Amino acid sequence: MSNAQNQTNRIVAPTAPHESDAPLITSRRGNLWIPGEIVETPNGTVQRAPLFAEWEAPETIRFPYPVVLVHGGGGQGTDWRTTPDGRPGWASRLVESGYVVYVVDRPGHGRSPYHPDVVGEMGGPFPYEAANGLFFPDEMKDQQNQWTFSRTVGSPEVDQLVAAMGPLPDNLAESQRMDADRLARLLVQIGPAVLFTDSGGGPAGWLTADARPELVKGIIAIEPIGPAFGGFPGIGRLDWGLTAAPIGYATNFASPEDAENADPAQLVIPALENIPVSLVTGGASAFASFAEQVVQFLNTAGADATWLHLPDHGIDGNGHGLIFEANSDEILDVIKQELYQRVIHAES
Repeated sequence: MSNAQNQTNRIVAPTAPHESDAPLITSRRGNLWIPGEIVETPNGTVQRAPLFAEWEAPETIRFPYPVVLVHGGGGQGTDWRTTPDGRPGWASRLVESGYVVYVVDRPGHGRSPYHPDVVGEMGGPFPYEAANGLFFPDEMKDQQNQWTFSRTVGSPEVDQLVAAMGPLPDNLAESQRMDADRLARLLVQIGPAVLFTDSGGGPAGWLTADARPELVKGIIAIEPIGPAFGGFPGIGRLDWGLTAAPIGYATNFASPEDAENADPAQLVIPALENIPVSLVTGGASAFASFAEQVVQFLNTAGADATWLHLPDHGIDGNGHGLIFEANSDEILDVIKQELYQRVIHAES
């Protein structure tokens, strides 16, 4: 066979379905590390729980601020790259739309290395049963219609979903403190940005805004954990309101219990003042049941928070996995409109 024939065979070779669905775009890309603390161990001097960030910038930038995508509890940055059924995820869609995007792996997750000698003990592995209860619980099966695949253990798509999930550090407060420390230092390097947080990554957004409010232009909180002062069996508790780690209340509370028992009017967090927050929930998600309370808590704290409940925008049938479900592109279109109205239009 001639070289020309070989070349032709290579050109017409079929691509995998998820590859053929992804548009070709021109972009610049790279990655960086936000180092962890330097600590001494019996094996030498090491770094403790750095944060990994990859970035991608389109040829034509249409949004003035980068978007930083913060994954959920036991997930990792790849959650934003591709859906379990192989479609382009929100990171790719945002770049296509002209946004500069940073995708992070929180300390101890994904590409951010973890070792128990320096980070501390980790919680248990993420089981399929937890995925079922979180993303497609049996009691919501009839209401959730945006999963296009079999939601059973061993189905290829559920395997893809669970493969990315790992344990959380056993000390939830310390995990969140590390998240916010590294994210705040990332913003110092890249400048003002909008944070997208998902589920258990929500506290990282509140804490980062508390640390560097001048660098947080807005927060899109996708199904954030709550309610305030809520507990999560096997994971931990939001001792300080919407965070397990201490946050900067105007009142100097001596303990988490003092904060929880205080008059709600005292739960002011000065750093959150006027920061636009949009809390996004699905119509068939248990997280919608406490979303109004979370929004009220944030507004009392001083933020400019609104509840973006998808059924109010004509989008029905979604559970907790908004970034994964079949209509994820449609949801992102609503969020991009929200970004324009609450960040760009508000500044003009």
